[in-house]
Amino acid sequence: MKFALLASGSKGNCCIVKDEHTQLIIDCGTTKRYLNACFDTLRYDYQKADALLITHTHKDHVSQLKMFQNIPAFSCAALKREDAVHIHPYDRLRIKNMDITILPMSHDCEGTIGFVLENDNRKLVYITDTGYIRDDVKAYIMNADTYIFESNHNIEMLMQTNRPVYVKQRIANDYGHLCNEDSAYVLSQVIGERTKEIVLAHISQEGNHRQLACDTLIDQLKRKNLPYESLRIHAAEQFGIHVGGDKE
Repeated sequence: MKFALLASGSKGNCCIVKDEHTQLIIDCGTTKRYLNACFDTLRYDYQKADALLITHTHKDHVSQLKMFQNIPAFSCAALKREDAVHIHPYDRLRIKNMDITILPMSHDCEGTIGFVLENDNRKLVYITDTGYIRDDVKAYIMNADTYIFESNHNIEMLMQTNRPVYVKQRIANDYGHLCNEDSAYVLSQVIGERTKEIVLAHISQEGNHRQLACDTLIDQLKRKNLPYESLRIHAAEQFGIHVGGDKE
């Protein structure tokens, strides 16, 4: 299983996940020009994708929905597409040879979800846009090969931004976004022997630094005596292609 994270953050989100049989796209935010440029760079024909999975309907996740109108779409929230397949938390889908488990998230957008993607020998967890991770969700995300996982903000940096107080409160509460410390804590609870790669995602451009997000995770893994040195840890950029997963 391979993935290419094309955009991650408040200005747009999109990720490709594929193996030799199945091609999935998660979210379709940002601009049509940028997505087409990414697809051209990767030499990827997005029209051949088997499904479009939508985490939620905030603009930075669905702004280019029309671009993918010929691809079957799956969402827990209502989409502006009559043919979209409505899914529910804890549903388990089978698309070709890939199993997809739908997980409920805590965000200020109805129907926000995350995904666990599994084929015969790999497991990938994709979680962004949540204020916290429910205890019953943790059982589903244990010991994955790859985590694409939100680490949105450093609390002190967030509070020092010029954003209005209500925006800061929205981001930091249980229906907002995971801070570095909470993200690191959850990851330290769920990674396992098969875990090879962690991509910290949806990083705030004003209330965080990519290196700080990585350092917070590494410090937490050190405190728990977990083998962080054997992991590939990367902090995603808002715009920039990051390719990961199985190596050829």
